[in-house]
Amino acid sequence: MSTPRGVTGSILTSATDGAAQTATAPFGHALVRAAEANPRIVGLTADLGKYTDIHVFAEKFPARFFQMGMAEQSLVGCACGLARTGFVPFATTYAVFATRRAYDFIAIGAALGRANVKIVAGLPGLTTGYGGTHQGIEDLALMRSIPNLTVIDPCDATETAQATAAIAEHPGPVYMRLLRGQVPVVLDPQTHRFALGRAALLRDGADVAFVSTGLMTGRALEAAAELAGTGVRAAVLHVATIKPFDRDAVAALLKRVPRVVTAENHVVTGGLGSAVADLVVEAGLSVRLRKIGIPDCFCDSGSLPYLVQRYQMGVPDLAAAARALLR
Repeated sequence: MSTPRGVTGSILTSATDGAAQTATAPFGHALVRAAEANPRIVGLTADLGKYTDIHVFAEKFPARFFQMGMAEQSLVGCACGLARTGFVPFATTYAVFATRRAYDFIAIGAALGRANVKIVAGLPGLTTGYGGTHQGIEDLALMRSIPNLTVIDPCDATETAQATAAIAEHPGPVYMRLLRGQVPVVLDPQTHRFALGRAALLRDGADVAFVSTGLMTGRALEAAAELAGTGVRAAVLHVATIKPFDRDAVAALLKRVPRVVTAENHVVTGGLGSAVADLVVEAGLSVRLRKIGIPDCFCDSGSLPYLVQRYQMGVPDLAAAARALLR
């Protein structure tokens, strides 16, 4: 079935989870700020400027923006070539198109040669209701398997902006998931500081731990607050950088809180939950673990609230998983 790439309306917009506060196009505005300080930054997209928020950059720096059309392999290949000549390219498309259609170009062109390319991928996981053709449900597993590649899944608008600034300064290839459009503000921009490769303990607790990434961290914080109302003290460790994985922070938490729920907007195979499970085994920890994420399937089409409920990825599901570990 053919599907339009730039469909308007809620079916292709990032989930806001009913956030009280949002920010508009945090990636695009952060990229403009980075480009004002660094004239080597350029932008590319594969026919998705408006739908990956890089149109903000294109409007500010039209001479530094390249529209590659519906050609993801060319998008990544050209970005790698620009990096070889001293530029810092940011290439945007949807996660499914970057990882499924241009995987070899990312692996060989960007990662093998350590090209200074930043791939920014929209519609990760269940941030669209447009079904398996557009839902990037396995991208973290694919990307974290590639050597030399940094992989990031920001929580919200605050972290998207901070991570954009950080990867602009970081030498080497990066894959970053993108929350676009009206993006929830979960983390306080005055106090939160994104650090590449470092997890952040957002809430401490001794009864159960949530280890989460991406937009699921906001839900983990809500679940922890709900549990607190019943006397359960839940920690929330946010792992924005999937690779390199902050083994020390995760291990330190699980050694003292051996009941953990992992939460990711991604299939439960190969992503954050698998990274935590690998660590538990390799470190010889005695831990009870439950994974919350997309099951081993291509997801249905539908509204985002329906899909979150259908695949049991909401706040009540996180809280229920935590309670189950305490029984």
